Amino acid sequence: MKLVFATHNQNKFKEVQLLLPSHIELLNLNDIGCTKDIPETADTIEGNAVLKAEYVKNHFGYDCFADDTGLEVTALNGDPGVYSARYAGEEKSAAANIQKLLTELEGKENRHARFKTAIALTVGLESVMFIGLCDGAITTTERGEKGFGYDPVFLPEGKTETFAEMSLTEKSDIGHRGKAMRQLIAYLTKG
Repeated sequence: MKLVFATHNQNKFKEVQLLLPSHIELLNLNDIGCTKDIPETADTIEGNAVLKAEYVKNHFGYDCFADDTGLEVTALNGDPGVYSARYAGEEKSAAANIQKLLTELEGKENRHARFKTAIALTVGLESVMFIGLCDGAITTTERGEKGFGYDPVFLPEGKTETFAEMSLTEKSDIGHRGKAMRQLIAYLTKG
């Protein structure tokens, strides 16, 4: 089976590739000649995932899945949410996003946050949605060199290491994307 993961993000691609069974050949947007950023204009995480999956299916003809992930911070009324990648501006700088988040949370006691990943799958005429959630808290300083995005400041519930301090396998075992991916894999491999 050949399946496109609608992403240019190599970190995300590697994380997902690690989880898929070997009989699924995974391609990314570069592999199919899609060099443009697919517009993410929906006002929900789920909506953006659907937009990307449908774009690939409609323009390139491949069965595809696409994800969108957001960090929802309780003390910020769910922000940055759907705007997580562009929280500090259109240049999508992880460092600037983290700095803005830490500044917004200064002096706040409630540091609860939740990562949410929505995966939209379009195979043949079917479209299916999978949701993965991971609760935790935002640390006061960055910790760790691994991962990407908000990983250096996200401490998963019940853990002592941030996502950026964990191996890719550890992160996938408990993380939002891993949870959504396991649902996707179960769907793809059902008898």
